[in-house]
Amino acid sequence: MNIEGNKWYVYKATIVAAVGGLLFGYDTAVVAGAIGFIKERYNLQPDMVGWVASCALIGCIVGAMFAGKLSDKVGRKKVLILSAILFAVSSIGIAIPMSLDWFVFFRLIGGLGIGIASMLAPMYISEIAPAKIRGQLVSLNQLGIVSGILLIYFVNYSIAGWHDEAWNVSTGWRWMFGSGVFPSVIFLILLFFVPESPRWLAQKERWNEAENILAKINGAQKAATEMKEIKAALNIEKTSFGDILKPGIRKALIIGVILCIFSQVTGINAIMYYAPEIFKSTGAASSSALMQTVLVGVINLLFTLVAIKYVDKWGRRTLLLLGAGGMAVCLAIVGSAFYFGFAQGYLVLVAILAYISFFAISLGPLAFVVIAEIFSNRNRGMAMSVCIFFLWVSVYVVSQTFPMLLASIGSAFTFWIYMVMSIGAFVFVLKLIPETKGKSLEEIELFWLPQSDDEKVNRI
Repeated sequence: MNIEGNKWYVYKATIVAAVGGLLFGYDTAVVAGAIGFIKERYNLQPDMVGWVASCALIGCIVGAMFAGKLSDKVGRKKVLILSAILFAVSSIGIAIPMSLDWFVFFRLIGGLGIGIASMLAPMYISEIAPAKIRGQLVSLNQLGIVSGILLIYFVNYSIAGWHDEAWNVSTGWRWMFGSGVFPSVIFLILLFFVPESPRWLAQKERWNEAENILAKINGAQKAATEMKEIKAALNIEKTSFGDILKPGIRKALIIGVILCIFSQVTGINAIMYYAPEIFKSTGAASSSALMQTVLVGVINLLFTLVAIKYVDKWGRRTLLLLGAGGMAVCLAIVGSAFYFGFAQGYLVLVAILAYISFFAISLGPLAFVVIAEIFSNRNRGMAMSVCIFFLWVSVYVVSQTFPMLLASIGSAFTFWIYMVMSIGAFVFVLKLIPETKGKSLEEIELFWLPQSDDEKVNRI
């Protein structure tokens, strides 16, 4: 495989798609710096704080639900363009001073864009990436996400420092949301310079276009072989929703759904959305809490780079097990710090940063890597939509309930709940996640077909 000769072509398309991940991270995490000011501006109770922080996730759920089917009809690239437009409209709408109801409306629009990008960006990358470096390339989507999170943490911190607290409460938080228009426009422009997914083109029987793109990626000889595998796979696949519930893909779907749920109910977005408020509860001032939140973003980015480096060397299972186990230990420490009254100081910060590092090498990037790999070509869009739908439902539940749990059972038991979920994720990966590194998408597809256990071991 001539990866070196075609590296720029592959990486160009991957990086552009990963900008969709950047927007995903940017637009979801912007609320972390703004929620405290919005809470004060509108005098919100815990349930309304949760709603304001998580309302965009309703749009995410809807976007993820329809993105797969829509992309199967009109193409991955066109639907990604739609997501960029939705991001821009949301940012502009929230920047205009209007009521809280209008804020929710435009957050829902932004959520549609997030839901689309969260599903299509990793799927597009998986369908264009060579098998030997697919894990690394799909993980670049997560790098985009964490880069977007870190970027908006810096932007929030910077905007909050422009004026005093009163200005932030009245106006500053709108600037935080409005800043998203700039990366949205950049993403929109870049999308016009990347190819369509070759596997989607093959699905539409546009064989010459598909093979030309594959030849640019892998060379003509490998492209011809890959086209034969794709055609053989398409000949035995169906397109109905009921087909993803049949033997050969049902188990993959269940595994994908549960993995996506675990990637969120282990508490990551409670920290990403509410990090400044968590740090304030340990005694930090507003400016210090925002700066500590920037550290969260930095650690998230650095350890995502570790995942990218090792995902195709160590494999998906090893990193997932390491991450889930480490997350459980860190959450136990955070809960204990609050329970025994020694949350003041830096212990909670250090434990949360360690938790972020374990998440960033495992469930963060690898949930997307796994679900982008394990489904058949024709059903990938539909199956990934189902997985991402449950992912966003889980994000919504965590984000909505976190402030309510803090108010009702306290910080210690809240973090211990996430600890138990991390233990559950470890057991799930240990028992059910197969290793897929180095396999073509068509080879992985064969694993789920009815066969003996010995045949499965030999195939994957």
